[in-house]
Amino acid sequence: MSVERILATKGRHVLTVSPDSSLHDAARLLAEKRIGALVVSSPEMQVKGILSERDIVRAVAADPASLTRPVDEFMTAHVVTCDLHTSIPQLMDKMTMGRFRHLPVVVDGRLAGLVSIGDVVKYRVAEIEAESRAMRDYIATG
Repeated sequence: MSVERILATKGRHVLTVSPDSSLHDAARLLAEKRIGALVVSSPEMQVKGILSERDIVRAVAADPASLTRPVDEFMTAHVVTCDLHTSIPQLMDKMTMGRFRHLPVVVDGRLAGLVSIGDVVKYRVAEIEAESRAMRDYIATG
């Protein structure tokens, strides 16, 4: 199974902000949409960075006035990404090793989706439940 399967279920829509958006506007969008990260992108949907709740907390803790400054000063600029063909085990390894909760999906240099750790857990739980059902059915008919 691959990232493409997760996106087929959850959809490919990703909330983004521009690098010059204020940190306050980004924080407000995170709160309104009840999400944990925003992809910072160009108008052409090229990934420029990612801004997480953690990034905002660090910025505000260091200087409360940072809320008026642009997102690109606080975003993670070196973004680890995946593609549609990344397997679920590979995705889990990337997220675990990098301690990432969100991974942008990139196709041909453009943002094509976003996968969260919650998406991966939901997918794996469903997969394990299906395997369990299949095993119970096999035993019951055997």
